[in-house]
Amino acid sequence: MKRLEVIFYPMPVYVNKMHPAEQTLKCTDFIFHKGLLLLLFQFQFIVSCPKSCQCSDSNGAMVVQCSSRNLDEIPIDLPMDTVSLKLDANKIHQVPNNAFKDLSYLQELDLSRNSIEKIELSAFKGVTDGLRLLDLSGNQIQSIPKEALANLKGKIRLSNNPLHCDCSLQEMLRELNLDPETVNDISCQTSVQEEYVGKPLIQVLDSGINFCNIHHRTTDVAMFITMFGWFTMVITYVVYYVRHNQEDARRHLEYLKSLPSTQITKDFDTISTVL
Repeated sequence: MKRLEVIFYPMPVYVNKMHPAEQTLKCTDFIFHKGLLLLLFQFQFIVSCPKSCQCSDSNGAMVVQCSSRNLDEIPIDLPMDTVSLKLDANKIHQVPNNAFKDLSYLQELDLSRNSIEKIELSAFKGVTDGLRLLDLSGNQIQSIPKEALANLKGKIRLSNNPLHCDCSLQEMLRELNLDPETVNDISCQTSVQEEYVGKPLIQVLDSGINFCNIHHRTTDVAMFITMFGWFTMVITYVVYYVRHNQEDARRHLEYLKSLPSTQITKDFDTISTVL
């Protein structure tokens, strides 16, 4: 039997012949570049935060605090990873189209206690899917386009606004998830019927009032008055036309009486044919 021999070859060992000074230089260069990248990251974070606001990380979520900063418009340089945006207690007058279109992570938006009067159709485009809370309370909102709040699944606060209660507002509220804690503070500053002014909107609707029916009845009455006016004009014209023709015929008959009998017979036959 042949003997199996196993031969082990020694592994080559590479010795780092780099000079200690060179090693130190490379290590320093590595640390410098890492520090520079970290500094650039921090600089980018600072630049992306509006100068009038304060940005902070709360448990991994970006919170942008812009409360009580005398802002008259919504900042445009907001961090794209903003999760909570507080713009309350400012002087903002309107929410323009695409104001938050780049904030795809936004979950809470506080616009309360401003002077907002107008909300444009695409004001909340880009945040409707993820937004959990939209606070519009304490503003000067009288009406909101139905399309502006369409597809919003989060809670919405509309209390303490001078809302005009009509059919369009009623239809819009049906599709919204109103915050139950503030829903009783939504009242009618003005209304299609004076008797509901100053009353809580939910109380009015719960009593069976339907603003859309009121609107339809008002429209029906207006149409009836318009049709009656046209009918009266037509009847007046017909009566005038008949009377005018009768007067002309009478005058012509009187004229015929003054003519010789032969001419009268011919003209009388002509008038009889006409009449």
